[in-house]
Amino acid sequence: MDTKALRQKILDLAIRGKLVPQDPNDEPASVLLERIRAEKQQMVKDGKLKAKDIKNDTVIFKGDDNLHYEQFQDGTVKCIEDEIPFELPDGWAWARLGVICPYGENKAVSADLIDETAWILDLEDIEKETGVIKKYTTKSERNSVSNKYSFCKGQLLYSKLRPYLNKVVIATKDGYCTTEILPLTFYGNIYSPYMQLFIMSPTFLTYVNMISYGVKMPRLGTNDGKNAIIAIPPINEQKRIRDKFDIVAPLFDKIQNNLNNLNNEVTAIKSKILDLAIRGKLVPQDPNDEPASVLLERIREEKEELIKQGKIKRDKMESVIFKGDDNSYYEKIGDSVACIDAELPFEIPDNWCWARLNCISINYDSYRKPINSYDRKNRVLGKSKDELYPYYGATGQIGFIDDFLFNGEYILLGEDAAPFLDKKAQKAYMIKGKSWVNNHAHILQSLVFPEYLTNCLNSIDYFDYVYGTTRLKLTQENMNRILVPVPSIEEQCKIAQAINNLFVLIESIKASLS
Repeated sequence: MDTKALRQKILDLAIRGKLVPQDPNDEPASVLLERIRAEKQQMVKDGKLKAKDIKNDTVIFKGDDNLHYEQFQDGTVKCIEDEIPFELPDGWAWARLGVICPYGENKAVSADLIDETAWILDLEDIEKETGVIKKYTTKSERNSVSNKYSFCKGQLLYSKLRPYLNKVVIATKDGYCTTEILPLTFYGNIYSPYMQLFIMSPTFLTYVNMISYGVKMPRLGTNDGKNAIIAIPPINEQKRIRDKFDIVAPLFDKIQNNLNNLNNEVTAIKSKILDLAIRGKLVPQDPNDEPASVLLERIREEKEELIKQGKIKRDKMESVIFKGDDNSYYEKIGDSVACIDAELPFEIPDNWCWARLNCISINYDSYRKPINSYDRKNRVLGKSKDELYPYYGATGQIGFIDDFLFNGEYILLGEDAAPFLDKKAQKAYMIKGKSWVNNHAHILQSLVFPEYLTNCLNSIDYFDYVYGTTRLKLTQENMNRILVPVPSIEEQCKIAQAINNLFVLIESIKASLS
C-alpha cells in the first residue's frame, strides 16, 4: 500500500467536497467572499490597506452558459474555464489566493532585533508532505544572523522554496522563520487548517510545480502565488473537512508503521533463509552428489588452464582449505600451512568445503579499460532506447571516465562499507549482458553456481573484512580473503532455487497483507 498516494487521495477528496457531506444551511462561500471584499475596502478607508493592494482583486463566477468567468476591477470579464481544475459542490466558490490573503507581503525583521530565546523555524525543521514540525530551535541554538519573517500562532506557514517538497505547517506558537517561508493570514476568518489541506493537495502541487522557476532551487514566484485558484467551501464546512481529515490522518501513520514492521519482518525472514542456506540447513543433503572437494579441484584445473592461455594471471594467494585428521581446518598457501579454525564462522556439512572467494571466482577489477567522457556519452546516446545498457555504480551519472563496459554474467560487490555494516542490506548483485560498471564495484566471475555465490555474499558477516581510517572499504585484498561455504554444484542449484521460491512466496504474502 502506498500511504503517500493514499494521503494525497484523501486530500483530493477533501478539497473537492467529497470528504464530508454538504449542509444546505451553511452560509454560501460567495457570501463569505463578498464580506471579504467589503472588509478589504473598509481597510483601505481606515488606512490599513492601500488602494493598490486591492486593485487586482477579482470575482470568479459561473455564467449562464455554465462556464467560469473572472471579473476585474475595471469591469472587464474574461472566460477562465481552462484554469478551473474541477467542478465544485453547491455553496462553494473559486477565488485567487491573492484575494483572500496578502500573499508574499511580509516584512523582514533584522536578526539583531530578535530575542535569543525566540523560536526560529527553518526549512529543515519541517517534515515534507505531512505538515509536521520536526523540531523547535531558538535563535541562540541556531546562531541565526539573517533577516526573518515574524509569524503568530495559528498562521499558515508555506515554503515557497522547492515547493514540490510540500512543506506547509500551522504555527503552534509565535516565532520567526526564514524568508523562504511565507506566513499567511486569511481574510474573513477563512480557516487556516483547511487552507493547509488545499495548499498540500495534488491540485495545488500540480499548479506550483508547473510554474515554479529555477532549476536547482525552484521557487514559487509572488505573482504566481497570488494567481493560484483556491476552492473555498463555506466556513463551517471548512472546519468539518479539517476535523474529518484529522480523524483520518493518524491512520496513515498506523498503516505506515504496520508496513514498516512488515518490511522489517520480511527482511529478517529473508536473512534467516539465507543464513540457513549457507549452513546447509535449507535443503536436504544428497549422499549421491559429487563432493565439493572434487568440484574445487576441477575449478583449480580450469583456472590453471586459463593461466596457461594467458587469459588470467596467477594469484599468489590461491589456497586450498582442508580438514585435518585432528578435525581442525587448515589452509595451504604455497608451502605454508596454517590452522584457520578461529576464522571459521560456523560448522558446515561433511561433504561441503570452505574456500576463499578468490579461489572460486575470477576478479576482473584489474581488467577494466577506462572510457573517456566523450566516448562514454556517445556510445550510450548512440543506442536505441531498447538497447541502452543498465547502469551499475556509485555515481549513477553518465560521463565519468571511471565507468566500464562489461558483457556477460558477473557478480558485483561494492567497495564502500556502509551496506556491509548492515547485516540485512543487499551487498552483491548479479548482472547479465552488457552493463556499465562504476569503479566503486568489484567485478567477479563466479566459478561456482552464480546465484548460489550471490546469495552467500549477501548473507555472510563482513565485519572482519571491512577496514579503513577515514572511510571504511572492502578492499580487493580483503575481498579475496572472504570465506565461502561450498556444497556440491547440484546442491548449489537446489539451494538457489529454494531461496528463489521462498522469496517469491514471501513477497506474494507481503503484497496480500499490504
